[in-house]
This record gives sequence, C-alpha cells and structure tokens, in this order.
Amino acid sequence: MAKLILTQEVSGLGAAGDIVEVKDGYARNYLLPRGYALTWTKGGEKDVERIRAARKAREIATVEEAQAIAEKLQSQPVKIGVKTGESGRLFGTVGAAQIAEAVEAAGLGSIDKRTVEIPERIKAVGSYSATVKLHADVTAALDLQVVAAK
Repeated sequence: MAKLILTQEVSGLGAAGDIVEVKDGYARNYLLPRGYALTWTKGGEKDVERIRAARKAREIATVEEAQAIAEKLQSQPVKIGVKTGESGRLFGTVGAAQIAEAVEAAGLGSIDKRTVEIPERIKAVGSYSATVKLHADVTAALDLQVVAAK
C-alpha cells in the first residue's frame, strides 16, 4: 500500500489535501503520473496545509451560495461550439476545461474545471450531461449542447 497526499479531488477517493492509502499500482500508474497526488513524507505535512488552504480559497463559501449557482447552471443548457468533420464527429473530445469556459461565456458564473465530471466521452455533436460539484453537499446537473462551430 502506498501513502499519498491528494493534490486535487479524485472521485471516490478524496479531496485535495487528504492523506490516503491506495494500492501501489493505482498510485504508480494513475495518481502520480497525472499529478493527482504526491508521495507522502514527513516533510509533506507542509504541503498538506498549503493544498488545503488553496482548496479553501477556491471553494464556494456557503451551501446557500452553492445552491444558487446550481440553480443558475441547471436553468438552461450550455452551448459548446467545436470544430467537426463532415459527419459531425469532433476533432478530439470536449473536456472539463472547455465546459468551464462555456459556462463562463454563457454568463452562468465561474466554475473550477476540476469540479466538472463527464460520465461519457464527448466525441460527436449532440446533447450530453455533466455534473459539477460546487460544494461538499451541492452537486449540479449540467445540460450540454455540443454544436459545430461556424
């Protein structure tokens, strides 16, 4: 088992700044190469405090504020214009960063791309859904309309 410090939220495992124990292969092949975690050391406790402070600064302060943002996000679908081929397939996929930019461009507020979870890969034009974890107790469902850019 490997002891790690998470640098960002990992679904089903923990939030940034948490100290977790995972199997060696999961740490070596997934968490560490993607930058989701750091190996735990005695000197790493300073990193934990720094990571938790950064998470707290990014976090939405109250549940009421998070619920207000969730209502705004769920009120209308978010359009994302992307380059496509003739058959409607995308050049690449739509990621969390593009979704966060589209939400901000639509005037629905600013969200952190690390809080966006996409259940299926978006490879073609159409309607999709994603979730945004705004607070520990508040998650918003987001309707996405992927359209061909002009």
